[in-house]
Parts: sequence; C-alpha cells; structure tokens
Amino acid sequence: MKTAIVLAAGAIALTGCAHRKTARGGPAPPPPSAASTPSDTTRPAPGNTTAEPARDSWITPGRPATGIPEPVPVEMGVASWYGHPYHGRPAANGEIYDMEKMTAAHRTLPFDTVVRVTNLTNQKSVEVRINDRGPFVDGRIIDLSHAAAQAIDMIGPGTADVRTEIVKLPDLAPPALFGVQVGAFRDRGNAERQRSLMEKRYGSARLVKRNDTPTLWRVLVGREKTEDAAGTLKTRIRQETGERNVFVVRLDS
Repeated sequence: MKTAIVLAAGAIALTGCAHRKTARGGPAPPPPSAASTPSDTTRPAPGNTTAEPARDSWITPGRPATGIPEPVPVEMGVASWYGHPYHGRPAANGEIYDMEKMTAAHRTLPFDTVVRVTNLTNQKSVEVRINDRGPFVDGRIIDLSHAAAQAIDMIGPGTADVRTEIVKLPDLAPPALFGVQVGAFRDRGNAERQRSLMEKRYGSARLVKRNDTPTLWRVLVGREKTEDAAGTLKTRIRQETGERNVFVVRLDS
C-alpha cells in the first residue's frame, strides 16, 4: 500500500507508501486560505528521508491489452516500502492492507496487475500484486509491502534501485483514464477549496475519498484518455504553479 502533496497550504506529501515510513509529510506552497493536513500520498523511507531519488524512466514500449491502454512492461527507478501504521488500513482498491502479503502500490497500473521487482544491487526478485496507489514521492516508481521489501533485502536501506516488469495484467479492467494528483487533505473543506481552484484553472477537478484513518481527500485534476496526455497536463501545472510534487495517476472508479 501504500505510497502527495498539495498545491494548497498545509497539504503534505505522503512519502509514498513507506516505512521507511512512519510519517508522511513534506512542504507545499500554501493555498489562498486554510491549512491542510498530512496526506496519504507520501511516506519517507527508513534511513533515506533526505536522499534525492533519481527520476523514474520508462524503458520498453508495451502492448495494448483488452480494455487497458498500453502499459509499459519494464520500468527503472527507485522503490520504497511501507508497513506500520498503514497495516490493517484500507488500500486504494478497498481491501485491507496486510504488510506481510506480496503486494505493492503503483500510481498508474491497473489493480491486480502482477509485477516482478528486481533489486539491481543484489539481483534478487519478487513478484507482487498491485492493490494500492503511490508512491507520491518524486522519482520513486513503486512502493512495496514489508514482506516484498524483505524478500529483496531492502528493509535496511529503505529504498533501492529496481527494475519492474509486468508479469500479468488483470483479465478485466475498466477503460483507463488518467489525471494529475495535486494534493491530499484530511480536512474536506481545504480539499474542496483546492479542487475549486484547480477546476477554474484547468477545467476539470474532483475529490476522491480515501478511507484511511483519518479519512483523506485526494485532489485530482483532469480526465485524460492516455497517460501521455496526463503527463502534458502535469507539466503545465508544474510550469504554471511552480509545484513539483504533482503526479500522474490512474483514475480508479
């Protein structure tokens, strides 16, 4: 489970899904008013809270699957992991997160995609099922459960350079839509103010409720049919607002 921060005041970046990871947080420019609270989108890695992670990069073009827009099967970047306090809380797909199962969080892959993750330091690999969204930390590409991180010896470092490969896509998945996450708030009023500001500026924005403890409200901008189009919107938001911690995400129903 479970690896944002907001453009608005007081949003805090979840340090992706990781514990590394006992607290989520990070600075964000303040909105016109109101203070936001920590979001579910970012969490720091143990022993690695100050390191600047390398940017993620797609390596190999993928093939389209029925009902799913062409995901890229191989990705290189930084993985993190998360455990407490998210253990026992709802994951983004609605199931209860169990940190001792082989699962992971990813921002754009369909739920129930099976991914092989290889630690490039020691070449150890593990297969995980995507059941959560994250990590919402710039440069990180996947957030592993405690059990999965342990299997490839990355508990101590907290993060690792990895290669991820899609092993299996889900048999059924709704048509993909993508947006840009610009923040996550514990206070719905703060989230709504940010949503309204984004809607006026970019034409489409919505709140997504995350049934965490406490509840979190994610602010998602746009409704694009391709990940590339959402990436263009993300670039525009960064350029026009100066905010760096914005992320392309799949819009789950």
